[in-house]
Amino acid sequence: MLSIFEIAAMLLALSAFFGWFNNYLLKLPHTIGLLLMALVASISLLLLEYFIPSVGITDTLQAVIGQIDFYSTVMEGMLAFLLFAGALHVDIAYLRDQRWAIGLMATGGILISTALIGTGFWLVTGLLGLQVPFLWALVFGALISPTDPVAVLSLLKSVNVPHSIEAKIAGESLFNDGVGVVLFTILVAIAAGTADLEISHVAELFFVEAIGGAVLGFATGWLAYKAIATIDEYSLEILVTLGVVAGTYALAQRFHLSGPIAVVIAGLFIGNHGARYGMSEVTRNHLFGFWQMIDEILNSVLFLLIGLEILILKMEPSFAFVAVATIPLALAARYISVSLPILLLSIRQTFDSGAIPVLTWGGLRGGISVALALSLPDIPEKSLILIATYAVVLFSIVIQGLTVKAVVERFVDPKLL
Repeated sequence: MLSIFEIAAMLLALSAFFGWFNNYLLKLPHTIGLLLMALVASISLLLLEYFIPSVGITDTLQAVIGQIDFYSTVMEGMLAFLLFAGALHVDIAYLRDQRWAIGLMATGGILISTALIGTGFWLVTGLLGLQVPFLWALVFGALISPTDPVAVLSLLKSVNVPHSIEAKIAGESLFNDGVGVVLFTILVAIAAGTADLEISHVAELFFVEAIGGAVLGFATGWLAYKAIATIDEYSLEILVTLGVVAGTYALAQRFHLSGPIAVVIAGLFIGNHGARYGMSEVTRNHLFGFWQMIDEILNSVLFLLIGLEILILKMEPSFAFVAVATIPLALAARYISVSLPILLLSIRQTFDSGAIPVLTWGGLRGGISVALALSLPDIPEKSLILIATYAVVLFSIVIQGLTVKAVVERFVDPKLL
C-alpha cells in the first residue's frame, strides 16, 4: 500500500512527464493530451495483462489507483479550488449581459436535459435487455447533464469565440454544475428511498441548497474583499483567498448548501469587485498568477486521473452497446436543452450566429460527472451507469474538445471572431 504522499508524488510526476511529452511531441491542448496519454497507457496495460497474465503489473496499478477515492478527491478536494480559480478570471460584466441565457440554461436546461437523457437511457437499456429502473436512469441524466467548468474553461483558453458565446458557455458551466449536483443528490435520495417524493419538498430542497449556497458565497466573498482592502501584502492576500475557498466550501457542506455555487459566487466577487477596489496592481498580478498556476496543476492531475481510472472499471461486452448509444443521446439532449432557452429569449434579444451549435458541441462533460457516478451506492446498475458516463466524458473531452474549433469556424460569422 502506498502512502498519500507517494500517491500524490506519482500523480504529479506522471502529470509532469506526460505534460512535457505532449508539449514537446504531440502538441495537443494540454489537458486533452494528458487524458489521451493516460488513457492509452491504461488500455495498453490492460491489453498486456490480457495477453501476458503472468506480468502482474496491472494488478499492482489497479490496487494503487483503487486507493484513490476519486469522488472525495474531486468533489471534496480539487473542485472548490478549480471553481474558484475559474470564476476569478471571468469578467462579471459579460455574465451580466448574458444573465438570462445563462440562468435559463443552468436551471431549466439542466432539468430538460436530465429528463430527456434519463428517459432515453431507460428506453435504450430496456431495448438492450439491461433495464435500468427509471429513477436511477434519471440519476444518470442528472450526473451527465451539467457541463464541466474545468473542461469548458480549459477549452476556452485555446479556442477563439465571440465574447457573448464565451460568456454563455463559461457562465453556464460555472453555475450548472452546482445545480446539477443538487439535483443529483435529491434524485439519489429519492431513488434510494431515503427522501420524500413530494414535489414541494423536492423544490424546497433544491432552492434552499442553490440559493443558500449563493448567499453564503456572496457573504464570504464580501468579507474577503473587506479583509484584503485593509492590507497591501500580496502573500497574505493570497492566503486570505485560500482560506475563503476552503472555509466557504466546508461551511456549505456542513450546512447542506451548494458548495460549488458558493465558491463560484465568492470567486466572481473577489475577481471583479475585489480586484478592482481592494487590490494593488502588484497584488492582482501575484494573486491571479498564483490561482492560474493552481488551476493548471489541479487540471493536469484531474485529467490524468480520469484517464487512469479506466484501469478499475468493470468492463462487460454487453455494456458497450449502451455506452455507444448514450453518446448521441447526450448530444441530442444537450442540443434541445440549449435550443429551447435561446429560442425563447430570441423573441426579445438577438443572439450571435452559431450560438446553438457552438454551445451544444462546446458543452464538455468531465471529472464531475465521473466523480458523481463513482459516488453512487452499490446498486446492480452502478457499473453500467459508470461505463456510460465514461463513454460520454471521453467522447466529450477528446472528440468534441479537438473539433470545437472547426465547429466555431463553420457556424460563426468570421467578422465576430
